[in-house]
This record gives sequence, structure tokens and C-alpha cells, in this order.
Amino acid sequence: MSTGLIIALIVIVAVVVAVAAVLTLRARGPRHGASLKRRFGPEYERAVARHDGDTKAAERELSERVERHGSLQVRPLEPAERERYEARWTAAQERFVDAPREAVAEADRLIAELAGTRGFPAGGQYEEQVAALSVHHAHHVEGYRRVHRVAQAHPDGAHDGAAGTEEMREAMVEARALFEELVRPSRHDAGRHGAVGERTAAPATRRDGHRTPSLLHRRQAKES
Repeated sequence: MSTGLIIALIVIVAVVVAVAAVLTLRARGPRHGASLKRRFGPEYERAVARHDGDTKAAERELSERVERHGSLQVRPLEPAERERYEARWTAAQERFVDAPREAVAEADRLIAELAGTRGFPAGGQYEEQVAALSVHHAHHVEGYRRVHRVAQAHPDGAHDGAAGTEEMREAMVEARALFEELVRPSRHDAGRHGAVGERTAAPATRRDGHRTPSLLHRRQAKES
């Protein structure tokens, strides 16, 4: 076989391999994007918006989050730990009636502490903690972002009006969904501490049986 023919064959093989690789990437791309979209839900749309509609850039960012935090092992809570966190959240909700700013700040601190206790990056690494939470709790992490923004925006008594109070109330309500996911016993916890249905005080319910959101609405009634 001549040298020229050998070179031609090598070139043809290289071209075939390159074309196959491109076709494989194109075929895998939409499926990969669809997988990320299913996993991240609203967090996917938020990433795309932050990248000005560039889905490839958004998907690279989300894929990097999965690589960094997808294998994170969530630490179970002991029953006593769970009860303490639930009691603190209930107290923060009740405190909202008379001191909404302090209640929001406590909710922000409480979620950061609880996430750290469960094995996510510590609260002092806020951005990395949120990134990790978005991988495992994508549908509720925005509530944490919102309560954190509101807590940071009200450090000195600003926004005392009704609009500010409503903003804080909504942030508390939205953040509660993530709190409940973090404090809820997992199936692994159930294996360690008993049946999945073991008693846990619902963080949205007071000991007297009344739903805590009604406490938040009472402030509005008092101000109207």
C-alpha cells in the first residue's frame, strides 16, 4: 500500500471520528439540557435569565454545581436537634408580630445554621451554601435567597411602612418551605430514629393549634 493511500485513509478515519463526535455531542446536548431543567426547575430558568438567555452558559454553571455538590452526603438530624430548630423557627414566626425585622434576621441565620448542620457548606460561605442547596433543594432555595436579601436590606430600621412589612412577611413564608425540607426527617433518618411518621412539630403550627401565618396577618390588621 502506497504512502499516499495510507495518509488518505488516516485522514478519512480522522474525519469520520470528528463527525461522529460532533453528532454525539449534538444528540446528547438537548438531553443533557432537559435533564438539568428537570433537576433544577425554576433554578434553571433563573440561571438562564442571569446569563441573559444564554442556555449553554447557564447549563455549564448548573453542571459545575452538580459536580461540586451532587455527591454531598446530608447528615441526619437527631430528634432533639430537630425539635430545637422547629422551636426556634416557631419562636421567630411569633416574634414577627412585634419585631418583623428581627424575626426575618433570625430566619436567615436559622436556615444558614440548619443547612450547615445538615452537611452543606457553612453559613459563612453564603454563595457556596446556596449553590449546594440549589442542587438538592432547587425548588425552594429561592426562598432562602429572598429572606437573606430582605434581612440584609433592613439592618437599621429602614422600611417601617406597610409595604416593607409585607415584603418581610412574604420572605418569611417563602423561606419556610426550605426550612421544612431541611428539618424534615428523611428515609435515612427514619431508619435511625423510627418510623417516618414519628412525631415532629410542624414548624408552621403553634402549640395551641393555630397556624402561625395568622399571627403575621394580625400585624397587618393592627396597622390598618
